[in-house]
Amino acid sequence: MSVPVRIAVPTALVLAFVTALSACSATQTTDEDGTSSAVLRAERVSPTDIELRWQGGESGTSGHLLEFATEESGPYTVLQYLSPQVTNYRHPDLIPRTTFFYRLRAFRGPASEPVSVTLPEGELTAADEEAGHDWLPARKDPKRAVPGRPLRLTGAGAPTDLKAAVKHANGILFTWTDHASDEAGFLLEARSPNSSGYEPLVVLDPDINSTGLITLPTEKEASYRIRAFTYGVRSNVVHLTTGESTDE
Repeated sequence: MSVPVRIAVPTALVLAFVTALSACSATQTTDEDGTSSAVLRAERVSPTDIELRWQGGESGTSGHLLEFATEESGPYTVLQYLSPQVTNYRHPDLIPRTTFFYRLRAFRGPASEPVSVTLPEGELTAADEEAGHDWLPARKDPKRAVPGRPLRLTGAGAPTDLKAAVKHANGILFTWTDHASDEAGFLLEARSPNSSGYEPLVVLDPDINSTGLITLPTEKEASYRIRAFTYGVRSNVVHLTTGESTDE
């Protein structure tokens, strides 16, 4: 079992003014079935920030996974799972004299019907804080496991029976039935009352059908859904090299 963690944006923690020394080509890649990737480009927009932009790619994409590394061969670190309407991302506050490699990969798959959650007003009580949180770790419950179907089949594999149980002022337990046989994982997606669409919030392993979520105190109301997904084609790899810090 693993505790679900919000998708975060890791950044290098050294602040420095830098000079870009190199960039790379933006070319499209194609899978064996003829599916084309998005074309990724990188630009240094300030001494410490790299702006990534992309266009094109697979039709019907549910979103993109953006990764970075300091060696072209990796290992790559997840920057963010992004909704399909997002076509740019800024990676800020980078360390000097370091080459950063970036790649983008599409993901796709069906989502469950959404559920709306309204949490109680106020903060956690003493009883809430002292209570066990055994409901929080992501896990597979055999009672909600059914024979799955490949996600590549049209209309197959969407999670069903999504339920949200309020555990306390900042805690929600989500359960659902997994109908996919080949998922790379699941995404818990959320839409706040003022947002224009759903955003990936938590990434989960394959075969998971139960997870808890600890919200922020200001996140009292939202709509949630679960998406089973597989990965698509990777983009080209782009790179930029930062320069000397002006503080040195």
